[in-house]
Amino acid sequence: MAAGVGRRGEGRKRLPWRMTLSLAYQSLGVVYGDLSTSPLYVYKAAFADDIQHSETNEEILGVLSFVFWTLTLVPLLKYVCVVLRADDNGEGGTFALYSLLCRHARAALLPPGRGAEPGDEDQFSDAAGATAKKYLEYDNADALGGRGGGAAASVRRVLERHKVLQRVLLVLALVGTCMVIGDGVLTPAISVFSAVSGLELSMEKGHHKYVELPLACFILVCLFALQHYGTHRVGFIFAPIVIAWLLCISMIGVYNIVKWEPHVYQALSPYYMYKFLKKTQRGGWMSLGGILLCVTGSEAMFADLGHFNQLSIQIAFTCMVYPSLILAYMGQAAYLSKHHILEGDYRVGFYVSVPEVIRWPVLAIAILAAVVGSQAVITGTFSMIKQCTSLGCFPRVKIVHTSAQVHGQIYIPEINWILMILCLAVTIGFRDTKHLGNASGLAVITVMLVTTCLMSLVIVLCWHKSIFLAIGFIVFFGTIEALYFSAALIKFREGAWVPIVLAFVFMMVMCIWHYGTIKKYEFDLQNKVSINWLLGLSPNLGIVRVRGIGLIHTELDSGIPAIFSHFVTNLPAFHQVLIFMCIKNVPIPHVSPNERFLVGRIGPKEYRIYRCIVRYGYHDVQMDDQEFEKDLVCSVAEFIRSGGGASKANGLTPGVVDRDEERMTVVASGRMRMLEDEGLGGAAASESTVGPSRAARGEREIQSPSPSPTPTPAPATGVRKRVRFVLPASTPRPNAGVEEELRELTDAREAGMAFILGHCYVKAKTGSSFLRRLVINFGYDFLRRNSRGPNYAVTVPHASTLEVGMIYYV
Repeated sequence: MAAGVGRRGEGRKRLPWRMTLSLAYQSLGVVYGDLSTSPLYVYKAAFADDIQHSETNEEILGVLSFVFWTLTLVPLLKYVCVVLRADDNGEGGTFALYSLLCRHARAALLPPGRGAEPGDEDQFSDAAGATAKKYLEYDNADALGGRGGGAAASVRRVLERHKVLQRVLLVLALVGTCMVIGDGVLTPAISVFSAVSGLELSMEKGHHKYVELPLACFILVCLFALQHYGTHRVGFIFAPIVIAWLLCISMIGVYNIVKWEPHVYQALSPYYMYKFLKKTQRGGWMSLGGILLCVTGSEAMFADLGHFNQLSIQIAFTCMVYPSLILAYMGQAAYLSKHHILEGDYRVGFYVSVPEVIRWPVLAIAILAAVVGSQAVITGTFSMIKQCTSLGCFPRVKIVHTSAQVHGQIYIPEINWILMILCLAVTIGFRDTKHLGNASGLAVITVMLVTTCLMSLVIVLCWHKSIFLAIGFIVFFGTIEALYFSAALIKFREGAWVPIVLAFVFMMVMCIWHYGTIKKYEFDLQNKVSINWLLGLSPNLGIVRVRGIGLIHTELDSGIPAIFSHFVTNLPAFHQVLIFMCIKNVPIPHVSPNERFLVGRIGPKEYRIYRCIVRYGYHDVQMDDQEFEKDLVCSVAEFIRSGGGASKANGLTPGVVDRDEERMTVVASGRMRMLEDEGLGGAAASESTVGPSRAARGEREIQSPSPSPTPTPAPATGVRKRVRFVLPASTPRPNAGVEEELRELTDAREAGMAFILGHCYVKAKTGSSFLRRLVINFGYDFLRRNSRGPNYAVTVPHASTLEVGMIYYV
């Protein structure tokens, strides 16, 4: 194992063998559906128009040799042996590599409110377990050229000094992501269409054309319509289908080898690749665009790593998938080597090598396997878009978590229907596997090239290996993939333009959103109000404090946002307890609940103004219900109880950082509980005290002071929310000042919580260039109007929401 991986994985618990084998079984139904169905269309795409096999069998054996070595070098050697080890705390994919690099070099271009900043490692307290700290740390020894050698330090300095290289790194990650989205459109189309193409051998000549397209479209519509049910059981449900398919193509392959050409194994020699290119020349080079389809789905091994583990994916591929695919391709080559006079477009298709007696059962299994493969790619697309959204590179969309156990299983309605429409469009538009194969091949090989480039940096920066090893990695695998990329790109007019157009559209959306988000954050940063301004507000200036908690959302993690000054200027009143809340998405997969809330105090205690930074990883489930409010208030209460922000003669206390004269403390959850119930109004509510059962358990209760009697009697049916904080028995009794502050917090909670949401209309400054006006005034404004609001605000009652509008000129 690489040094960097070993360092990250030292504390990782090794799973028992029984669980590992169970995960390997499940991975067959989630990860390998796409890769295992590639025999349906590889030979047909390779022999489409570029080459014609002759009676010497050199073309057939040459294609088999290319398929064997491509499967061996790319999925087996590159992904199974190397790339799977570059996990980001167990997560994989293009953005996982990008976030891994950004934490080892300060190369992130994301706004600090959405990504990690230098020094974020200080926000994770040792007292709270330091679960997330080790993933956000910037290694000072590395930065000084200490550990990792001169190569890592030199590459890091070059990357940190040149903004252009940082932009190139981000663009690489975005290109890979866009191509994955394009693959989510093309893979279901080619898999399902290739599976139903077996009808051409079982129907009268020409009649299959009237059945294949409608049937393929019907299956695709059903596939996307069922996405909202989720994929949390896809492993156990669909794994038997993939296993049956792999066993089926293996046995058919062995049957064809034994019956038609037992010596087909000779094609495994790389010499046959040389003979193939020598004889076919340009036609053979162009046919590589079809041959590379044999590795489509390989990226899923890395992208779906978070649902399983390295060993389970490695076992499933090496013991089941790899040998089955090799036998299937050898069997097809053995059959084709003895049948040179087949007529029709299906002369080299998969089904022609299937014995006629089992053709219909194989057709049914192939269709089911194609659906499984498509399901996995669609789910991977959802996960990739969620990562981009969390890191501020894609407009906010509705994310539905379909599994309470597996957070990675999600459903995005808007993206699902967009994918379905695009998938139906390319299926109806092309109607053949040749053009679909050219399009899918370019998307697949582009993602692999991006992975190779990012991996070469991981080898140096994260694993601290020799720079010559990284150069050797990118030269070896980059040369192979560049050869396939050139062969796929040359077919631009024959279908390869589709992934380029799709990637361009999604890339424009991502870049416009990212640019607008950056400019909006910079405006917030430049126009934030000083804390002294807020502390200077007093009743003498007409400012009134009203009962309740005012929760103000801001993307700033320090200072007062301009939207709040705009609010106070027009409405000179705010609540008795004020909380500035910042949702911060950090580029790590998960943040421990004990590290979730970072709380600080703004100004003296008597002002009752707090700041709370809520941090999520890009695979975390963001709370969007009433539990979020409770956890937020409890974190502030725990901050008060622990004496957070108190002055210390010897400096900062453990778990406390100094941010713009604010003391920010990581608050561990679970120590203090908040109880809410509906009690009788008036004096009846004041009579309720700590019950004997709770006192017997040794728990202490802090509640709001009894309401003063009023001459106006409360209605008999009136109810009043009662809020109480319950402390564990081992907790020392808080002093009078802390208890008073907690009582005031409970009183404010009982009065209600108001959400102050800012609506910022971003406009380009007067005199801006035409391109900036186009991007900001039209592109970003259109995306903002059609994107979702913050996740936590989805279920906020409208009666508790106050929206403040303001125009930002950037």
